[in-house]
Amino acid sequence: MAKSYKEAAQKILESAGGKGNVSSLVHCATRLRFKLINRDKADKEKTEAIKDVLQVVDSGGQYQVVIGNTVGNIYD
Repeated sequence: MAKSYKEAAQKILESAGGKGNVSSLVHCATRLRFKLINRDKADKEKTEAIKDVLQVVDSGGQYQVVIGNTVGNIYD
């Protein structure tokens, strides 16, 4: 994994409240889809300020981080 993808992944995880706040994580073609234990621990503005993040959508019980077609690299 490229250093920038790893750094982005670490920042996204931290802004979602840390590893202990994630009950599950999957991805689709463009988004990381988190199920969080405590939604209040996630910082949407901090997540959206990360270079590789396009948008954050909180929908359907998921904290969705929109990244685009490099999402698989960040997920890995």
